[in-house]
Amino acid sequence: MTPLVSRLSRLWVIMRKPRAAAGSGHRKQAASQEGRQKHAKSSSQAKPSAPNAGLARQLEEVVLQASVSPYHLFRDIAEVTAFQGSLLSWYDQEKRDLPWRRQAEDEVDPDRRAYAVWVSEVMLQQTQVATVINYYTRWMQKWPTLQDLASASLEEVNQLWAGLGYYSRGRRLQEGARKVVEELGGHMPRTAETLQQLLPGVGRYTAGAIASIAFGQATGVVDGNVARVLCRVRAIGADPSSNLVSQQLWSLAQQLVDPARPGDFNQAAMELGATVCTPQRPLCSQCPVQSLCRARQRVERERPLASQSLLGSPDVEECAPSTGQCQLCLPPLEPWDQTLGVVNFPRKASRKPPREESSATCVLEQLRARGGARILLVQRPNSGLLAGLWEFPSVTWEPSEQLQRKALLQELQRWAGPLPATHLRHLGEVVHVFSHIKLTYQVYGLALEGQTPVTTVPPGARWLTREEFHTAAVSTAMKKVFRVYEGQQPGTCKGSKRPQVSSPSSRKKPSMGQQVLDDFFRPHISADAPSLNNAAQ
Repeated sequence: MTPLVSRLSRLWVIMRKPRAAAGSGHRKQAASQEGRQKHAKSSSQAKPSAPNAGLARQLEEVVLQASVSPYHLFRDIAEVTAFQGSLLSWYDQEKRDLPWRRQAEDEVDPDRRAYAVWVSEVMLQQTQVATVINYYTRWMQKWPTLQDLASASLEEVNQLWAGLGYYSRGRRLQEGARKVVEELGGHMPRTAETLQQLLPGVGRYTAGAIASIAFGQATGVVDGNVARVLCRVRAIGADPSSNLVSQQLWSLAQQLVDPARPGDFNQAAMELGATVCTPQRPLCSQCPVQSLCRARQRVERERPLASQSLLGSPDVEECAPSTGQCQLCLPPLEPWDQTLGVVNFPRKASRKPPREESSATCVLEQLRARGGARILLVQRPNSGLLAGLWEFPSVTWEPSEQLQRKALLQELQRWAGPLPATHLRHLGEVVHVFSHIKLTYQVYGLALEGQTPVTTVPPGARWLTREEFHTAAVSTAMKKVFRVYEGQQPGTCKGSKRPQVSSPSSRKKPSMGQQVLDDFFRPHISADAPSLNNAAQ
């Protein structure tokens, strides 16, 4: 019996053994969690129970590796050890000083340490690290513990999160904190499996990051940076988001993680992808694992000057699948591109463009004789796009200008009572791209001057001063809309009241060092990403 068959047999026997009923309560509770439901994608019809989940994953990995060419694997324990040592030595010397790393290193209380890691990982999903630093610092100053966050209002959470994007992340983070405080006795789950089972919005990547960094569990993680590193090190050119490649990457990550320093190892792998093994301009000469990188070896072999000397050399290993086309190699229709070098790995899948939508929105401002003008905001529904945030009254785009003005005026009067239609002015348009929607706002303005002030508003609306607007829980899109309105007002000094969070087009070109920092976690498409993208942000 071969070692592979023997291992498969042992795993199958273990999984078939009856389990004690002690864990059934936890299994029933965990079955309702969104994270576990989304992890249920499997070729089998029935999902393994919680105690068997780890064994089922091991069984999947054994079956997967049996079908993969050795060229894409780490077959030698010495090679794994060399990878671990080289990467960790590099990380100890080159790692950047980031606030969440300091927090995790200095905090002695395991629950507070796990909370600090959790906040950083949620913020870093789909967001550049340079942007996150300020938000993370303010968040931890305002809510340093799980208990502090659990007692906060959703309005406060949305207000601090405003401008960070993917707004449902903050809401789910607070929901998770409340669950830990109210149902788990204030203690964070200690393993990746229970973190994913019990906490809303926590997927496989986030659970692994918290468990390894905060609790020292030897569990691998795969985010966009780690996926890129592994694809290049093992010459995996197929789409990393495909089920087969994703399983292989998680298997490699688990094989490589250093059991003595799992948290540092995972952060080192992410750091390598963020600062050295970057998407477009990798710094291969500075890579600590370049000698183990199959993509680098392929580049050397393909170089015209080296091709003759390397021709037929047994030192250059290639993938040789026993049957058919290897599903981990570059796609047949996208062969090796000499000009790309190691950037051949991995090839990006074609992304579906965001759907285009249009809307009309109006800044309604009430001018008062003694100054202190106020603007009207209404609150969005508690679910869907920008849930719970405040915005200017808006309506769906109409095909004609006349219908558009009529619909918008009716919406304004619903919140503020009778209004002069002749004062409604079209000011321009704003385009804002969300994760899945390209939304064009037709911007209107209506200034009320010399009229009886509106003193009452229905629930879901409020009047704010301009200063209050800039600190309210409003989206970046609404801040763009307000800048258009400000620019059209007589005597308004453009830029004098601009929000602190600027649009990408208005930012100054960053320095080289800032560009490197901005690259950190830029792709960051983790196993949690589908839950983010599918939820309305």
